Amino acid sequence: MNNIDTKTISTIRALCADMIEKAKSGHPGTPLGAAPLAYGLWDQFLNITTKDVKWLNRDRFILSAGHASSLLYSLLHIYGYDVSMDDIKQFRQLHSKTPGHPEYGVTEGVEATTGPLGTGLGMAVGMAMAEKHLASIFNKKDYPIFDHKVYALCGDGCLMEGISSEVLSLAGNLKLNNLVILYDNNHISIEGNTKITFSEDVPAKMKALGFKVITLDQGDDYDAIIKTLEEASQPSDQPVFVEVKTLIGAHSPKEDSEASHGAPLGEENVRALKENLGLDPDAHFICDQDVYDHAKASMAKKTEKYDAWKVMFEDYKKTYPDMAKLLKEYFEPDFATFFTDEFYQPVHDQPIATRGISGEILSALADRFPSIWGGSADLGTSVKTYLSKYPDFNAETYEGRNIHYGVRENGMATIANGITLYGGTRTYVSTFFTFSDFLKPIARMTALMGIPTTYIFSHDSIGVGEDGPTHQPVEQLTMLRSIPHMDVWRPCDETETKVAYEAAFTENDHPTTLILSRQPLALVSGSREAKRGGYILKDCEGTPDVILIATGSEVSLAMEAAKQINDQKIRVVSMPCQDVFKRQSKDYIESVLPSNVEKRIAVEAGSRMSWGEFVGYKGQYLTVDDFGTSAPAAEVFKVKGFTVEHLVDMIKQF
Repeated sequence: MNNIDTKTISTIRALCADMIEKAKSGHPGTPLGAAPLAYGLWDQFLNITTKDVKWLNRDRFILSAGHASSLLYSLLHIYGYDVSMDDIKQFRQLHSKTPGHPEYGVTEGVEATTGPLGTGLGMAVGMAMAEKHLASIFNKKDYPIFDHKVYALCGDGCLMEGISSEVLSLAGNLKLNNLVILYDNNHISIEGNTKITFSEDVPAKMKALGFKVITLDQGDDYDAIIKTLEEASQPSDQPVFVEVKTLIGAHSPKEDSEASHGAPLGEENVRALKENLGLDPDAHFICDQDVYDHAKASMAKKTEKYDAWKVMFEDYKKTYPDMAKLLKEYFEPDFATFFTDEFYQPVHDQPIATRGISGEILSALADRFPSIWGGSADLGTSVKTYLSKYPDFNAETYEGRNIHYGVRENGMATIANGITLYGGTRTYVSTFFTFSDFLKPIARMTALMGIPTTYIFSHDSIGVGEDGPTHQPVEQLTMLRSIPHMDVWRPCDETETKVAYEAAFTENDHPTTLILSRQPLALVSGSREAKRGGYILKDCEGTPDVILIATGSEVSLAMEAAKQINDQKIRVVSMPCQDVFKRQSKDYIESVLPSNVEKRIAVEAGSRMSWGEFVGYKGQYLTVDDFGTSAPAAEVFKVKGFTVEHLVDMIKQF
């Protein structure tokens, strides 16, 4: 270890402490303890370049312990990313590039939004899977287009979360030897020493999961850190797990105490920290030129690797022009060309479940676009998302396009987010709708990052029948609709399902969820007007007396009830996506739901909670506001009031 290494590590620690102290908010403990490990990785091992921050073959670094964001911002600043000292000073302030937890799309160099503990590990696994998948397709002898590692820095809290077991178990099974997990083991959480809740043998557990395990007892010994990282970088047929034992709040008066986890050190403690590090205690937000120069020289060496890769890639394009063209199509797919008038021609003249229609569309899309791959939480054949023409993705067949996630809904979703963030492919996840409860926190992260991971849920209502209330979703539609920037589609027929797929694959700044039936649905002549989210499916002359607003399997119910009413003028509105409908013009919304027509009925086999703004104070609800019951589907629908006779009675009551 030379003087500049010591000085840079001390500078990083001081910057972190200054950031948090100025903001009067933050988490200094992990940044102070993990600074030598993070610096060693960034300085000598992480292949990145500010010349092209989106370089295809860059190493990915994910800060799963997102509360240690000041550490990441310090590194980004010192190594020349678009994070200025003024940005550092605006840590945790309004509209700054340095928010409280790392946010994808806000700060250059941040690969993923992290904060909910363990989710960063899942996204790292997804990125490692994506690299393996693309490498298996595009790499040729002497042309390693994709040949890099994915690093994730986690802490005790990440490993306590159940999601870490889900994703790391799968990583071991898939033998992702491009994945390196760095475990900052400071044995402290908010409430104190982790021994009060977390006494498992983590290295033994990780070995059992299929990882190569390396342990370093002295996390402040920089030379030992470099040797450990060198060992971690050696070729292996397993993912690597590195346990580094550190002291939280290192070199401060709050060292090895939970008091340093989630609160500023305090002015006097920051002074003491700087004195302990040999820095000027009265200087704030200081990074000397020799530190910048050292980081610049380090980045220049990394850029040499990038330049060499660019030369190799240009030669690859000449040697394998077809593969180069295909690679461009992977990263710049034109999905819109698929959704033609011919695509929208009806195929089915008999009742069919929307999950079946979905499976047909997904398979056709996959045939046209090889960049589409995805999977299910052990339910692929039930939810009709298994691509039967293509091999499975596994440790022997990384080019496979069917991902078997196992019964790991939470892990599945966060891994898929990592795949999406990596770029170059389009992925989806799927399971029964009631199990969306397990992955809702991750769906929220998808929406927060504004990325187009597609969620496909079948068995959408009490129509699940004999499986009973545990498997009959009731409140889940409301739950997902409540997530900002998440479009939730519940189509009633073939056409509306096609519209939902077009939305999912042509809109790239938010996720889309498809809610599909298990049971066959009566034929409805849905319209491409469904692209507006809600539209008039059946109308009457003049102003309607009553408007029925329905989705999914209940649209046919509303249509049939309307046909049986002779003494009132009835309009039936199909609203497959509330989110899209609310984005339409005021004039269009008024044309569909005239404000002077207050007699409205929401018809949906789910909770009423998301319908108030459409039904109004004088409206009625044919919804499910209690749990379901175990019986054949027809009987469950009947006992819950979803019959033509009951709906006709409701209309007549108006």
